[in-house]
Amino acid sequence: MMCAMVAALAATLLAPRGPALGIENTRFTLNGKPTFLLGISYYGGLGAPDRILQRDLDALKRHGFNWIRVWATWSFRDADVSAVDAPGVPRSPYMERLVRLVDECGKRGIVVDVTLSRGRAAIGGGIPDGAAHETAVRSVIAALKGRRNWYLDLANERDVRDARYVATKEIRALRDLARRLEPTLLVTASFGGHDLGEDYIREALVDADLDFVAPHRPRHKGSPAETERHTRDCLATMRRMGSVAPVHYQEPFRRGYGNWQPVAADFLADLRGAVEGGAAGWCLHNGSNRGADVSGPWRSFDMREQGLMEQLDDEEMEVVRQARAVVLRAQKSERH
Repeated sequence: MMCAMVAALAATLLAPRGPALGIENTRFTLNGKPTFLLGISYYGGLGAPDRILQRDLDALKRHGFNWIRVWATWSFRDADVSAVDAPGVPRSPYMERLVRLVDECGKRGIVVDVTLSRGRAAIGGGIPDGAAHETAVRSVIAALKGRRNWYLDLANERDVRDARYVATKEIRALRDLARRLEPTLLVTASFGGHDLGEDYIREALVDADLDFVAPHRPRHKGSPAETERHTRDCLATMRRMGSVAPVHYQEPFRRGYGNWQPVAADFLADLRGAVEGGAAGWCLHNGSNRGADVSGPWRSFDMREQGLMEQLDDEEMEVVRQARAVVLRAQKSERH
């Protein structure tokens, strides 16, 4: 009897926590079921106190959102809330907060994008070099062992030729490391500020052997009208290459970034184009107002005092309220 109880306890402890994220052809799956990932930026989430985190996650769940993007290397204003330090070693209490955040999302059926970034600000955040990058990958994977409701973005906008840059050869080595450490973990590395042609897709799926592409499209007024076509072009290119994978829009345009201030209709058009074009996921991107004074709002960039839902403006909240219905309508239209 005792042996059976011990075996049952061990099985419970070793069982995957949260929904199991996977891939089927060009779609993501949750517990084997094809699922569109409807997400939102939650970059500084490791700085959010538990009461704020719980409130935000409950609200996102109610509105049909099923993934969030959190950075394991994040600093903003006067706060470094990174889960790893400069050498890539776990950093308390933020690594523990990352584990708790992933577990809380798992309870709600939410997937977590855990993002790393090369380059380091004066107050922290980012990874300074390749050795630290490898250690950071090891640290994050070890901390989240056994959890299936997350994926790893090895390097945010890794092709931008500044401190963010990580060569394809390095990305491949980090991807191979992640596969050895956690074979079921999905891994990508995002591209910054441009659409993907064949060379970029080949670089991601063949040279770096990533599981899916995560393009950060251009942020201009015409962008929403281009998303469906760009998605279809990406998928067609993959089929010609014989290497298909999901197209995942993890960081589109946002308010407060430049002269163009997109409204709810722009976000919803972009989302609709993503779904109808065959994308696997889309994010309601948000952040601070560039060049703003110290009054904020900071949105996902700083949630130490106010939650994300409290900081989104009327246009963004309208997207939150309508997004799930847009996805469902677009999927129904696509099937017919």
